[in-house]
Amino acid sequence: MGKWFSAAGLMAALLLPGQPLLAAECSIGKLELRGPWGQAQFTVEVADSPAEREQGLMFRDSLPRSAGMLFRYETPRPASFWMKNTLIPLDMLFADETGVVRYIHSNAIPGDTTAIKGGTGILLVLEINGGLAKRLGITEGSELRTPMLDQGTAVWPC
Repeated sequence: MGKWFSAAGLMAALLLPGQPLLAAECSIGKLELRGPWGQAQFTVEVADSPAEREQGLMFRDSLPRSAGMLFRYETPRPASFWMKNTLIPLDMLFADETGVVRYIHSNAIPGDTTAIKGGTGILLVLEINGGLAKRLGITEGSELRTPMLDQGTAVWPC
């Protein structure tokens, strides 16, 4: 399984639109999102090896509201997911190598083996609880901040 990164004070906080994030160090176990809707922060488990990406969130019966799983590929590529053996509905945010969210698939159905295509040129995929992206107002075009991006090309560098 992937790695959970956490430390005191790094619990993710969901913020109201327009409320700035507190100054914090970028860390592998944390991911921030921003857009016209506001900002949000998640504690993430990173899946960056083929085995971890294959396992994903399978067989888990819950996911904390402020948590997610971040899938990272070695290079940008077409990304396609399914929900085989996944027990909870998920939102999938597909982002390019600059950290811009290019596509959001909402409320993926648990157990469904239909391919969920996120487009081409995808480097990162963030999975969060189903319906949360809509509740927070997260939209395509939102920007991710994480040290998992090349900081020289990231639109929101650390």
